[in-house]
Amino acid sequence: MELNQIAKSFDDALAQISQIVVGQTELVEGVLIALFSEGSVLIEGPPGLGKTLLVNVLSHTVSCDFNRVQFTPDLMPSDLTGHSIFDMKDQQFRFNRGPAFSNILLADEINRSPPKTQASLLEVMQERQVTVDGHTHQLDRPFLVIATQNPIEHEGTYPLPEAQVDRFMFKLLVDYPTQAHEVDILKHYTGGRDPSHLEDFGLSPILNASDVLAIQETVKQVIVEDRILDYIVRIVSAARTWSTVTVGPSPRAGVNLLLGSRTLAACRGRDFVTPDDIKELTPWVLRHRLRLRPESEIEGATADQTIQQILESVEAPRS
Repeated sequence: MELNQIAKSFDDALAQISQIVVGQTELVEGVLIALFSEGSVLIEGPPGLGKTLLVNVLSHTVSCDFNRVQFTPDLMPSDLTGHSIFDMKDQQFRFNRGPAFSNILLADEINRSPPKTQASLLEVMQERQVTVDGHTHQLDRPFLVIATQNPIEHEGTYPLPEAQVDRFMFKLLVDYPTQAHEVDILKHYTGGRDPSHLEDFGLSPILNASDVLAIQETVKQVIVEDRILDYIVRIVSAARTWSTVTVGPSPRAGVNLLLGSRTLAACRGRDFVTPDDIKELTPWVLRHRLRLRPESEIEGATADQTIQQILESVEAPRS
């Protein structure tokens, strides 16, 4: 697929989704970039801000298999990955696929399930396969996990294991809409269009699974100069030794910055990565990979503030 086609598909998908998911442009961009990079996304925000709606609209915009799993305290790993049952007729075990066998998997309110169930996603997200009873089953491509979670301070939530958090390419935040955007949301209802009935909006598929795979292959051809690679490594290294950080990002952070920046450049119609691409994606890639010192958090420090300080301290390469 040509770069101009990628840019047009990105803009068209962004425009269609933003008609319904109002006022969350950065969120929509992040999800599309992750899909084109074949990375997973963790979306955090209070209930009622359209996290689930976004994924539903995405599944109508990108025509491919979509499954949703509501995470609850009693959800078992087999409810996600599938299980083997004994077929009395054939006298053998038969594997019943779980909802993980899809192109887009929505793990809704992932932090409402205990760590054992959360951990069942580790192999799914990293190797894109499921192992049950000693047999490995490959997932179809493209494959994207979009997990939503409520802020960890909310009642009935469990913190995600660090090993799983690190497997998310991006962590995106959802905030309350502006007053103007909230008026636009209300106008959907006064105009007779209910976002819970997406057929009211006349959505049409803009991409299919083959298109997404073609985009994923094309973005690999985007040029990344050595000075950009050095810039990525200097940012990640600075985050590990920052005074307010007790646990820094793994090498996977640098890899995700590289992959995401290639996709971002392609979606902007360029065949090369710029330092601004790296700056734009760094908060999405690092905010869930930094653990701040307790005393810093007490003083009001946040991951995003720390990331901005790191970016200001690391000199960007000149054009």
